[in-house]
Amino acid sequence: MLKEFRDFIMTGNVIDLAVAVILAGAVGLVVNGFVNDIMMPIVGYFAGGMDFADMKVILSEAVVAADGTVEKPESAIRYGAWVNSIINLITVGLVLFIIVKSYNKVRTPEPVAEPAPKGPTAEELLAEIRDELKKKN
Repeated sequence: MLKEFRDFIMTGNVIDLAVAVILAGAVGLVVNGFVNDIMMPIVGYFAGGMDFADMKVILSEAVVAADGTVEKPESAIRYGAWVNSIINLITVGLVLFIIVKSYNKVRTPEPVAEPAPKGPTAEELLAEIRDELKKKN
């Protein structure tokens, strides 16, 4: 069983998958940075200077003691973070679409192998018959 597992791990497909997962994590970090540091400030600017990450509906206020410690944290629905996630999803989808589209343009199509002839064509057979008839006459 250990030998079969080693053979499975050493196949090209598993190694390719591992590389793809690592690269996907790195691309995810880059896209998150792009959305949070570039896109959201632009969207916030056009939305009147608001930061979507701070948008929320407070269900219950935080209880703060006199010394400044929080006794009970606030309970809130953070819909702004959800909007950021949706923009992040759309951006990731767009980036992946562009990558796949570019890859498909660059990739050379595999040549289509023509099927091997199955035998002589009708014209070749007729030519042979004609030649045989000429020989007999």
